[in-house]
Amino acid sequence: MGLIDRLSHAWNAFLGKGPPYNLKNEFMIPRYMDLGYSSFSRPDRVVFTRGQEKTFVNTMINRISIDCASINIRHVKVDENGRYLEEINSELNDRLSLEANKDQTGRAFIQDVVASMLDEGCVAIVPVDTEDDPSNSNAIKILSLRVGKIVQWYPDNVQIELYNDIKGQRQTITMPKKSVAIVENPFYAIMNEPNSILQRLVSKLNLLDVVDAQSGSGKLNLIVQLPYVIKTEARREQAAKRRADIEDQLAKSQYGIAYTDGTEKITQLNRPAENNLLTQIQYLTSMLFSQLGLTESILNGTADEKTMLNYQNRIVVPIMSAIAEEIRRKFLTKTARTQGQSIMFFAEAFKFVQISDIAEIGDKMTRNEIMTPNEVRQIVGLKPSHDPKADELRNRNINQSTEEVDANKQQNNAIKIAEKTE
Repeated sequence: MGLIDRLSHAWNAFLGKGPPYNLKNEFMIPRYMDLGYSSFSRPDRVVFTRGQEKTFVNTMINRISIDCASINIRHVKVDENGRYLEEINSELNDRLSLEANKDQTGRAFIQDVVASMLDEGCVAIVPVDTEDDPSNSNAIKILSLRVGKIVQWYPDNVQIELYNDIKGQRQTITMPKKSVAIVENPFYAIMNEPNSILQRLVSKLNLLDVVDAQSGSGKLNLIVQLPYVIKTEARREQAAKRRADIEDQLAKSQYGIAYTDGTEKITQLNRPAENNLLTQIQYLTSMLFSQLGLTESILNGTADEKTMLNYQNRIVVPIMSAIAEEIRRKFLTKTARTQGQSIMFFAEAFKFVQISDIAEIGDKMTRNEIMTPNEVRQIVGLKPSHDPKADELRNRNINQSTEEVDANKQQNNAIKIAEKTE
């Protein structure tokens, strides 16, 4: 490209014709453009409710949502036995894997779904932009997905508080239940019921915050016993004056020192209050962790492989199953399901395996004809080998005859031709 072509096609973010200024005609006159509603913070961000944002419950929900978002959820094709065959290149798959909407990637969207579901108890996955009206047709192409809060329930419809990315504000809309995926928290009885373990724990933690605020308020909580009986109005005024005098001495003293009469007696009440609030919090926390299958090592990142496997099976898998099944039920038609289309999620099987064990596992997988060498190299993070034998599913500890090698080559060639034909 020549110098003139480069200059004519060049563009700079600071000198370009984008908002908030446009270049009007050839006189380079800035013209203000109305960009719509603005906010200093992200308006579509998840906002936790019921005081959970002030407790460690916020951290627990964030940890679970991040772990769920690390699992890939895809629009796939399965055989007659429900086994995975291949990934389908569709708009729905792009929403789940690449871009859910103009503000969120597929992974950020799943994290938003899980965090909102654990906080609210039940959320709606709404197809905002579609090629056809979802209330008139089930076979639609979904162009954007968002998570909404259900504020009202009807027999066939739900009222949803949803972020409108055109106006930049949250808005309440009503949609039929058959058009939105309604996902309920599998642990609703533990986390979202009014008298559940989690809600009781949040209430106790809020009470503890109140006690801490009172103890750190700077009050002395003193009782001054005067040497006379306070029964008349004159004595009350005299006592109030004496109290104001002590407060004035303490306020104006550099070290907070005041003097009293020898006949006056002072009793201090700001000693630590004896209650079992902290013991109750510890008990409720242990009960919550045991019912959910969580441990402290999972939250601080020191859990071993067995602990993480138990955590995945007891928490992550039920949550992802609830999301995948509801998306399959609402966004895939009966015809599509009959044709073998489905929604599945895939966890990385070797995520918690140590590097020292990868070689042994890879040897067992290839020797028992479960994985090819290139598939093992992909897990390790290496580029696939160009050797054709690296894509063969066979035991390399057993020598094959010439006839078997030729038969395998013919079979592989037939498979490749069939795939190209499809």
